[in-house]
Amino acid sequence: MFPVTAAIIAINILVFAADHLFLNERLLNHGFFYSAPGDNYFSLNEPWRYVTAVFLHLDLEHIFFNMFSILVFAPPLERLLGHVKYTVFYLLCGIAGNLFSAIVERSTAGAGASGAIYGVFGAYLFLALMKKSLDPDSRKTVYTILIFGVIYTLIVPGIGIWAHFGGLLAGFVLFYLYDGYWISKQNGRYRR
Repeated sequence: MFPVTAAIIAINILVFAADHLFLNERLLNHGFFYSAPGDNYFSLNEPWRYVTAVFLHLDLEHIFFNMFSILVFAPPLERLLGHVKYTVFYLLCGIAGNLFSAIVERSTAGAGASGAIYGVFGAYLFLALMKKSLDPDSRKTVYTILIFGVIYTLIVPGIGIWAHFGGLLAGFVLFYLYDGYWISKQNGRYRR
């Protein structure tokens, strides 16, 4: 059972359906992430947008591809991290993707779960590169997905490039921190 993954997918679909069918995109308009050159991204006037944007999508294609990615790639990571740690990991990667986008671009707007999804990819990249705990075929799959993801990010217009890369970096670093803590805990030591 993967209750967090199921809840993330359900929340995204319900929010999308309610917003696009009944609310005339009011949730999207009040929850998408944005930053402008005059904004201080560390104290954005509406800080909830760092989180709400992760659960909002622009159109059917956008939500379909993001929910498909979560359905395929998130369950093994949820099993590995556990439900609570995976929830925190997912949200932090989504927030980090938005923050990274704001820092690099300084003038950006967007919505979607892609930063969090690329965080999941970042965790797999850590496992493939640093731990070698994935079998050779799984490592090839991780590399292939990342290559296609990066190409897609770079060639398709309207993609939040920096949110994707920010989520990927956050996922790699967060999983590194989790891995270091977990190994120390298994050995009876805790790293600070």
